[in-house]
Amino acid sequence: MGNLEKLQSIVHNMEKVMVGKKTIAELCVVALVAQGHVLLEDVPGVGKTMMVRALAKSVSANFKRIQFTPDLLPSDVIGVSIYNPKDMEFHFRPGPIMGNIVLADEINRTSPKTQSALLEGMEEASVTMDGETMMIPKPFFVMATQNPIEYEGTYPLPEAQLDRFLMKLRIGYPTQAEEMEVLKRAEKSSPIESLEAIMTLDELLALQADVKDIQVDETIKNYIVDLANKTRNDSYVYLGVSPRGSLALMRAAQSYAMLQGRDFVTPDDVQYLVKYVFGHRIILRAEAKYDGITVEEIIARIVAKTTVPIKRLVKQ
Repeated sequence: MGNLEKLQSIVHNMEKVMVGKKTIAELCVVALVAQGHVLLEDVPGVGKTMMVRALAKSVSANFKRIQFTPDLLPSDVIGVSIYNPKDMEFHFRPGPIMGNIVLADEINRTSPKTQSALLEGMEEASVTMDGETMMIPKPFFVMATQNPIEYEGTYPLPEAQLDRFLMKLRIGYPTQAEEMEVLKRAEKSSPIESLEAIMTLDELLALQADVKDIQVDETIKNYIVDLANKTRNDSYVYLGVSPRGSLALMRAAQSYAMLQGRDFVTPDDVQYLVKYVFGHRIILRAEAKYDGITVEEIIARIVAKTTVPIKRLVKQ
């Protein structure tokens, strides 16, 4: 089975649980293979948690869940050192972050101090406890969910943490026909219970290694940098996309190209992914809100005004 077939099989497996959400499933797989993390923002009850569980089951991953609450402490995320009187030594008891696929549920329900406990793990794939650094097992993938910030009792994520997420996605409500299909599938039992793994962790690690071989032409790299640079110079933008955002877009484009069965990235890949990768990294000025300008509109305008590479992209 080739890489394309492996990626498509993961998406197909997730569709057994998620009805009518193939695009979101594909983007989650893209982020997983690109070794990025995903932030899902939506109202409760649209299937955010079920999607993460389906992805974890599909790739035989060690699944961990962190239910964020206002009283959650950083040690509840990272872990604690516990004294053992038998050997008179402290032993580290790992927290839920030490998993392969971690669901950070309702991350904006907890305080910024606890939110920041995820930062080192998401960026460095390691945690520090009592001055000792411990590596998180690979693969490592965080999918965080949050309710819209208009909801009471939420804490907006700081810019530094938002930048750690490769993509920010919204699932949205299903159509009436899709919701009927959800009811039919769940009438006897939950579809997630019968879901089977279609890939081992070793196969997933191999995919993550192979995606780095996807060709990115110099003109594509210049295109990505040009897009990022224009977000920093837009009059409505207070904080533009960082170099980490440019790298994230390139990695996501490589992964998406593999999902499309290609070994090179095209401008279309970049244009398709840019709103998912750049959107949460842009902070608007107050004037934009007064004028009714959204981040999506700014990204669309920048893409429309940026020269697209026309050099024919083929394998070198």
